[in-house]
Amino acid sequence: MKKIVFILTLLVPFLLKAQPEDQPKDTSWKKIYRVTTPKINGLVHTKLDVKFDYDKSWMYGKAWITLKPHFYSTDSLTLDAKGMELKEVSIMKGTSRKALRYAYDGMLLKIILDKMYKGGENYTVYIDYISKPNDLKVKGSAAITNAKGLYFINPRGEEKDKPTQIWTQGETEASSVWFPTIDKPNQKTTQEIYMTVPAKYVTLSNGLLGSQKKNADGTRTDYWKMDLPHAPYLFFMGVGDYSIVKDSYKGKEVSYYVEKEYAPVARKIFGNTPEMIKYFSSITGVDYPWAKYAQIVGRDYVSGAMENTTATLHQESAYQNARELTDGNRWEEVIAHELFHQWFGDYVTAESWSNLTINESFATVGSQLWNEYKYGKDAADEERYNSTQGYINSGSENKDLVRFNYHDKEDVFDAVSYNKGAAILQMLRNMVGDDAFNKALNNYLVTNKFKAAEAHQVRLAFEEVTGKDLNPFFNQWFFGNGHPKLDIFYNYDDNKKQAKVFVKQTQPANDLFQFPVAIDVYNGSRKTRYNVWVNNQADTFSFASATKPDLINFDGDKILIAQKTENKIAENYIHQYKYALNYVDRREALDYFSKKKMKELAGGLNDKFSGLREFTLTKLSTNTTLLTPDILSRVEQLAANDPDKKVKAKAIEILAKQNDKKYLPLFTRYVSDSSYSVAGAALDGLSKLDPANTYSLAKKYSADAKGKLGSVVSAALISQGTEEDFDIVFNQYKNAPPSEGKIKSSNDFADYLIEVKDAGKVKRGVDEIMKFRNLIPEEYRQYIDPGFKAAFSKISKAKMDEGNKELADYVSGLIK
Repeated sequence: MKKIVFILTLLVPFLLKAQPEDQPKDTSWKKIYRVTTPKINGLVHTKLDVKFDYDKSWMYGKAWITLKPHFYSTDSLTLDAKGMELKEVSIMKGTSRKALRYAYDGMLLKIILDKMYKGGENYTVYIDYISKPNDLKVKGSAAITNAKGLYFINPRGEEKDKPTQIWTQGETEASSVWFPTIDKPNQKTTQEIYMTVPAKYVTLSNGLLGSQKKNADGTRTDYWKMDLPHAPYLFFMGVGDYSIVKDSYKGKEVSYYVEKEYAPVARKIFGNTPEMIKYFSSITGVDYPWAKYAQIVGRDYVSGAMENTTATLHQESAYQNARELTDGNRWEEVIAHELFHQWFGDYVTAESWSNLTINESFATVGSQLWNEYKYGKDAADEERYNSTQGYINSGSENKDLVRFNYHDKEDVFDAVSYNKGAAILQMLRNMVGDDAFNKALNNYLVTNKFKAAEAHQVRLAFEEVTGKDLNPFFNQWFFGNGHPKLDIFYNYDDNKKQAKVFVKQTQPANDLFQFPVAIDVYNGSRKTRYNVWVNNQADTFSFASATKPDLINFDGDKILIAQKTENKIAENYIHQYKYALNYVDRREALDYFSKKKMKELAGGLNDKFSGLREFTLTKLSTNTTLLTPDILSRVEQLAANDPDKKVKAKAIEILAKQNDKKYLPLFTRYVSDSSYSVAGAALDGLSKLDPANTYSLAKKYSADAKGKLGSVVSAALISQGTEEDFDIVFNQYKNAPPSEGKIKSSNDFADYLIEVKDAGKVKRGVDEIMKFRNLIPEEYRQYIDPGFKAAFSKISKAKMDEGNKELADYVSGLIK
């Protein structure tokens, strides 16, 4: 599962700042130890026959569930079956059925079996039921915003611009909304499913499509079969009007289910998948274990993406047209993350939500490993740095990685399980080396294939390969919380010819860490590495050095999860940028130059990595005093010639702020660029040079405006446009990704709606604002709802003044 990436990385830091420090909290859950669900009965095989009622958003299902007592004999069975209408519950006796006694409370189905079954003895129950997902009231989470399992998208075709689709979302325990099962991650079952759908639609499920049968009523029944066992939460159904674009890996189908308009660019979005499969198979030593791999994009999806076995579901943010893709594939990390889950999460599955990190940390590392393989170490280090900072900034340092105490299972889908877990795995990789790391991955996967596992089994796999006792590492990082907070002081003793490093841990004394770290001492370009252990609240390390070092670089590989304060001076950072060479080393130096307003910041404009050239430009855009003629000349060169579109766009943004007509030819040249980022920056430049023509320029380029270009167009139309521009303004707001900026732009959009007279348009507008607001986790809404309420209050008052009481009441009642 890939979290709603934009929400958690862009919104949460802003929301955390909005929270009062003295908010009351219920901590009674901290006394509840979340044990792994006991196995009384074990799933063996699940056979389903389903049909869909699009008018009612119901699913008619029949289930044949084969189970066996795990060890002890039993004469009862408890199944998860959420919000269903039950028609029949029976035991299969050959081809006949015998009714069983049961009790059902709307969530759990407790069945009295026909006899006492011994451990390992198979039996099959039959259940005829109706799934009514829209009648079920369940709570989602920050990662998965709804948990009703089965989703009918525009089922009656009433929304003209939205296709009719059906998709399912099982994680955490929502598969039991659409079929009865033991909905726990430590269960595994093979499956068959017959799906009857309108013949015009295609279907997707786990495993292979075995047959298709046309029916006399205009429907078609597709039969999907999954021969290898997997967890119930990984079951999947997808239905819709899709184009299927096919690749392959070693004769296995690799396919992409996309809406027809995206078929021409499907391979540009997903086309690296076969190479990813080959790479992940190589590093794990386990060739892709499943029969196929499909990826499908669903409208209105409730999360980022989901690693359903052989059938990953993506949210519609995966869709990008050819112009968007010129800036790079923004969804590639998600694609890699979900694919690595086919090994870590599907092939071997965390046995409980407490152990979720052994699914999610590995998947997060998977995309970093892919970036390193495909695009180089700087690209991987950038992703790793941003991910780790996502944890540091999340305010989650009091949460254990493996978390046996939590309020709700949904709570573990956070920056600790994902970001911190991945950073810990990268520290482990650095500590044991790549060869041992990959061998240990293989050991873990082979030992636990088609089983459920826990974090200790990861430890055992690494211990067996390395021959090292890793309990101290795992106890500290996997079963503990927090991270070191370090004050680091460097000094040189000229009399003793010693370089000294003083390290002090500033977190509470009972939370001290012990960790190995590399300290690099530089004299000119020559680097000497010293590997030491930090063991105490205060440690001192001394190294012989004939002269005062030009740089002492603590954590030379920049792999440690820590917050640090250092007494380096400008000369040290200048040396660090020139010789340390690691992505984070260079970024730290550039950040220092920016804070100190040093001209050396401009050196980043020549960095070999596009991400740091863009980072430098971003810093320069807020340090205008550094924009000397020489530096501005270099910015002009990047605007004209840099091969990276995002770098080019950022350079043009700086030039646009100069309000200098000499850049008119440059802006005119690039306003029609294939990149929305470049074109948007150029349009912004043209608008600043000719403010009176801003509206007409925005209208001219509004027909195909997304990303930066869309933002510039939208801002112009909101400030200067009319009601005739509603569709453009509405779509720009709708398509903008969730972010702190979108929270602020919601107010601008609301101000625009005040001037719109068409009640239908106003309702569409406020509904779209509410749709964005509802993406924000409930625990944060109390801090931002006042802003939304104020915006709606202004609209409501304006509509009441216009005499439209019905619309005014509707708007004012959106947030209670």
